[in-house]
Amino acid sequence: MMQTWIILGATSAMARAFARQVAERSDTVILAGRDTEDMDRTAADCEGRGARKALSLPFDARKPEKFGTIIDMAAKEEGTINVAVFVGSMPPQEEIDADPALIDGTVMDSFTGPAQFLQKIAPLMEDRGDGTVVGVGSVAGDRGRIGNYVYGSAKAGFHTYLAGLRNRLTRSGGHVVTVKPGFVDTAMTWGIEGMFLVATPDKIASDILRAVDKKKDVIYTPFFWRYIMLIIRSIPERIFKKMSV
Repeated sequence: MMQTWIILGATSAMARAFARQVAERSDTVILAGRDTEDMDRTAADCEGRGARKALSLPFDARKPEKFGTIIDMAAKEEGTINVAVFVGSMPPQEEIDADPALIDGTVMDSFTGPAQFLQKIAPLMEDRGDGTVVGVGSVAGDRGRIGNYVYGSAKAGFHTYLAGLRNRLTRSGGHVVTVKPGFVDTAMTWGIEGMFLVATPDKIASDILRAVDKKKDVIYTPFFWRYIMLIIRSIPERIFKKMSV
């Protein structure tokens, strides 16, 4: 069965690593993001790695009126349509505290924009009776922390949305994988203090593909973050609210 992957936020390090790995499976890759020159380079790399086809299209989570172009392009491809969402933005919390207007963009990039895209493409996936959605959230969505609670709340909302979409698409043969990465070596995390157990984008991409193949519902990556977050979620609120984590 021919596979097509739409990769939203294709200029992120995790997305590029994921694109390379699906290209090596001879899948079609539709890269969608803001930097077309960067995506053109990735598309050429994907073709060199064996992709059946590699395209790049502009995508901005804050402009849902333009999502149709990507969906129309995907509809022309035969076989299974899959979507991997790597979109998100995380302004420093102190900048949001100083300018609360930044909340809107953070939530749109990290939750509502991708959710609108998935709502628009879901009927196509249902019509074909298969397909996988990979939604990249964050461990930050598991509990509100003083250091990034706006970003965390956006990802928490996205997690809940993905759970509902999983319930919907399962009925027609599709599947949704919710991915909760810990700290990853990307541009979003450069310079942040207190980083530990930092994973490479290639490691995250490999874990995602393994989860897709096994039809996992929710994964933490690397795996040990499941246990770290279990401990963090277990801390009583009266204690947690006094902690600087």
